[in-house]
Amino acid sequence: MTLELDQLACGYGRQPVLTGVDLTVDGGELVCLLGPNGSGKTALLKTLAGLLAPLGGQVRIDGRAWADWPARERARLLAYVPQAHAPVFAFKVRDVVVMGRTAQWPLWSGPTPRDWRAAEAALSLVQMDAFADRLYTEISGGERQMTMIARALAQEARFLALDEPASSLDFGNQARMLQTLRRLVKSGIGVLMATHHPEHALRCASRVAIMRDGRLQRAGPPEEIVTAASLESVYRVPFVVSELPCDQPKPIRVCVAQLD
Repeated sequence: MTLELDQLACGYGRQPVLTGVDLTVDGGELVCLLGPNGSGKTALLKTLAGLLAPLGGQVRIDGRAWADWPARERARLLAYVPQAHAPVFAFKVRDVVVMGRTAQWPLWSGPTPRDWRAAEAALSLVQMDAFADRLYTEISGGERQMTMIARALAQEARFLALDEPASSLDFGNQARMLQTLRRLVKSGIGVLMATHHPEHALRCASRVAIMRDGRLQRAGPPEEIVTAASLESVYRVPFVVSELPCDQPKPIRVCVAQLD
């Protein structure tokens, strides 16, 4: 299954912030979006999630226009995780996660035992099962982010659209999130992830797309795209990209900004 963006234009109201995006995400691969603040990453993901109407171009899944899929089918195909989620009601974490299953419920019905099992499995996958009975309003921002990732996993969608999922996570939870995403990709799920952590792209991305000045500038394998020169052109500060010695088959590449 393939998610295809064809000359997609995104923005707020009638003001585009991103135009002419051609990009595909296949099942079983993770594509990272890199770019400075305001480059259109969030607008693109919100457009895929149906929160913003496209201003031009088209989104297709397996050749069929995204708008032609019924709403319940779209929910089964793509799950969206925003940068942050402000709680309104004091639901338990388990209840927040099972709400990701609403597209699976019969009309005028509620969660079934299968839905609760899927929610429990998703919480376990992100190592949040111990928080299942905690109130969502009383956990940390990072724990909420992991809960929202679990909710997307419980949705059992074929594609995940993640907007800076590591933004509130501590170092350990960042590693756990990347491990979870790698397992999901191996299972055949396609992932499109916006991030401000180039090293995450180096560790787990199949391809990297660089966005700047309202356009998708370059896309390709991480070893070709995440270079010191390309990062400096995006973020306007000098970088060093280097390899670390390790016992793994492939070397670990890291990047750091140079400071005066």
